[in-house]
Order: sequence, then C-alpha cells, then structure tokens
Amino acid sequence: MKRNFSQALEQNPVFRLVADTAREMGLDGYVVGGYVRDLMLKRPSKDIDFVCVGSGIEWAERVGKKLGQPVSVFKNFGTAMIRYEEYELEFVGARRESYRHDSRKPIVEDGTLEEDQQRRDFTINAMAISLADATYGDLIDPFGGVEHLREGIIKTPMDPAVTFSDDPLRMMRAVRFASQFHFDIEPDTYEAIVKQSDRLHIISMERIIEETNRIILSPMPSYGFKLLFHSGLLKQYFPEMIALHGVEYQDNKAHKDNFYHTLQVLDNVAKMSDDLWLRWAAILHDIAKPATKRFEPGHGWTFHGHEDKGARMVPGIFRRLKLPMNEKMTFVQKLVRLHLRPIVLAYDVTDSAVRRLLFEAGEDTDALMKLCRADITSKNPEKVKKYLANFERVEQKMVDVEAKDHVRTFQPPVTGDEIIRMFNLPPGRIIGELKERIKEAILEGEIHNNREEALNLLIRIAQEKGLNRVELTNNVS
Repeated sequence: MKRNFSQALEQNPVFRLVADTAREMGLDGYVVGGYVRDLMLKRPSKDIDFVCVGSGIEWAERVGKKLGQPVSVFKNFGTAMIRYEEYELEFVGARRESYRHDSRKPIVEDGTLEEDQQRRDFTINAMAISLADATYGDLIDPFGGVEHLREGIIKTPMDPAVTFSDDPLRMMRAVRFASQFHFDIEPDTYEAIVKQSDRLHIISMERIIEETNRIILSPMPSYGFKLLFHSGLLKQYFPEMIALHGVEYQDNKAHKDNFYHTLQVLDNVAKMSDDLWLRWAAILHDIAKPATKRFEPGHGWTFHGHEDKGARMVPGIFRRLKLPMNEKMTFVQKLVRLHLRPIVLAYDVTDSAVRRLLFEAGEDTDALMKLCRADITSKNPEKVKKYLANFERVEQKMVDVEAKDHVRTFQPPVTGDEIIRMFNLPPGRIIGELKERIKEAILEGEIHNNREEALNLLIRIAQEKGLNRVELTNNVS
C-alpha cells in the first residue's frame, strides 16, 4: 500500500516553497533521511535533508533567495545549507559513491535517486518523500525501512560488509541508532561489525567520540555500551573501560564485575540527569579499579585509592579521546575524586567533615550526590534502603551546615592583598599560610565564615608569628 505524507508536509510551509522551487527549475526533488524516519516515529526533527536529481547547490541558492537567507556552500561535498528559523535545510544532488580501502572519503559521481538511497547507511535512513506535483508526499521505500522501523531493526540497504568497509564510522552509527531507539541490529549487519571492528582505526577520534557521546545521551546508554563491547568496537578506542570487565576469584572471594557495575551506575545517572558530563563522571568513577586492585588475605579484594588515581587518569583519557580539556574535564575529575566521600560521611556525619566536602565540591555538590546515589547498585533491597537513608542524613546535614556557614560558595573573608597591607609584608609563602589557617579554622568550625571573626583570628596568628600590624584604617574595613 502506497503511503502519502502530504498532510504532514503541509504543516510546514517550507516544504511547499522548496517543492515549488524544484518544479520551477525542472528538478525532481525529495525529502530524505533522518527527517523522514523521525516523521514516522513522531519525533521532532529540526534537520531536513533534500536531494534532487541535478544540482543541489543551485536548488539551495534559489531557495535561499526566496527565503531571504544566506546559503552556506560546501563545494567539496556538493552540498549547501540554509538556516531558516529553527531549521537546518541541507541540499544535495543525488549521487553514487565509491571508496578506497584506506579512506572513508568517497569518490562522488552524479547518480539517480535509487543510487542515492543505496549509498545511505541504514534502511530506516534510506526512505524518501517525493516533492513533485503528481506524487507530492508519496513515500519511496525500496529497502523496507517502514517495516524495519515497525520491527525495531537496524539493517544496511546493501551488503553490510561493503557498507562498513566503505565507511567504518557507520558501525558506530549502527550502535548509536540502536541505543537511541532501543532497536536490534539485524544479525548479518551485526556480524559484519564484529568482523570489521578493527577498521575503526581509520576514523578520527573526534568522529568516534561524537557518536559515543550520542550513545551516552541515549535513554539507556548501557545498551549501546554492551553493543560496543561485544562487537569489539569499544576495545579499538577505550581500553581503560575494557579493563573494568571481568571477575577474579581468590580464596573463594570474588569482586564484582566493574564494567557492568559502571554501566548500571551510568543508567542510574541517566534516569536523573541529561548532563553529558555527569554521565561521563559515571563512566569514569571506577576507572582506576583495575590499577588499584589488591587481594588482602582474610579480608578480600580492595581498591584503595582508586578515586584519587582515577582523578589523575581523567586528563589523559580526555586528551586521548579528544574530549574538551576545559571546565568539563575539571568537573568530571572532581566528581571522580570525591565520589566516595559522601559514603564515608554517612557513617560519621560531623559538621567539619560536611564543611570540607561542601568546600571541595562547591557548586557541583548536587551533581556529586546524584552520582553517589547512582553508585548504589546492590541487588539487596535492605542494603539499598539503608544506603539511601544514610545519604538522606548526609544531605540534610549539608543543608543545615550550608545555611549556617555558606561554604559551597566559599570566598576568603580576608584577601592576600589585605594581609600584605595590614602587616607590610612582601608577597610570599607566609601570605598563603595565613590564608590557609583562616580557611582551616572555618572548615573546622573554630570560627564562623565571616569577616570579623576571620580578622580577629588573623591578628592573633600574626602576633604568634611576631608580625606587627600597620594601622591602615582607610584600607581595611
């Protein structure tokens, strides 16, 4: 039965304008790819791809003139793009592609619509909708994309061995779509990924991580990571995560499989937050356990210091995976370093310990507590109930201490410049020592976090060190 989407297209006037322009130019024009797929899945989509038999660039330039919008032309790729309202409109001429074995950059030639659909990665992305007057809205689905959407299957239009050999990034995309939609990868398609997983080495790390991040942001990212792991793709670029896998026994004692534990923590975080970097903190929170694993007779397996070593590993992993070396990395590093602290606090909730945690976590305290809650993966409901009750005690203590001491946004009550002026000191180590004494006194609860008490303490400490105060009544208030 022929399916027609003219009513759906009429809801957005841009389709009629683009179709009219194609007719005026004598072009056969189509909507293709992800927009068609998302239309059927009833998912919102702001990226609309158009293909024509002819020059996509000339088509785009004519459409841009009508819309009064600039056109970005990418001659090397034969494409053009227009930003219009909240949409990105991309235009390309139908083409066929061929590849060299050592490159994913295709040799491109003009082609037919059918050849254009054949070159696409998966059947669910190879559907097109006609924009011609006589067939406006008709679906063109030569590879069964509609059926595969209904069945929840990721399958290549052509031989998957050729599809993935031509462009190995499509293996990552197969896993990404499976993870985003919770689809199955069709057996022959999956087998081709397993056989060609080592071809991933010709893909830039930036493109690999772009797909990985989309997997991480999917509703249940563990599904995508299990596909990456079992297909052999993950070991091509993330050996630290592979090292988490496995269970070792000694004296009838075993530790948990930290790979699957990490995936459970990741899924738990995904239920609480869409923050990509909080999800990366979940992935890396136990990353140093293989390096710190020890067996202690009479006690069992230990991973002492894995939080500190893990935090030291974060910059190197970010650098190699081409993740941003900025405040995002610092955030992940901080959470990895601190992720055990609230658990320890749960057994001895003192004001000073809470102050120190609030000071170190600062504005990231809430994210840290989400990670810690996600880290509870016990199958024993009584244990889970106990852990959560302990966390609630810690969180209430945090609220109480923060209301009193304002440590999360801690700023030194007395600055280094003020100390220099008060005691006529040159810049040097003693300035830092005095500031540190004040900070420690606040964190230990010896004084409140206010300027008056800090100044009084500073004067007492300075007297102990034999420092004389210079009277500068106008400069220190």
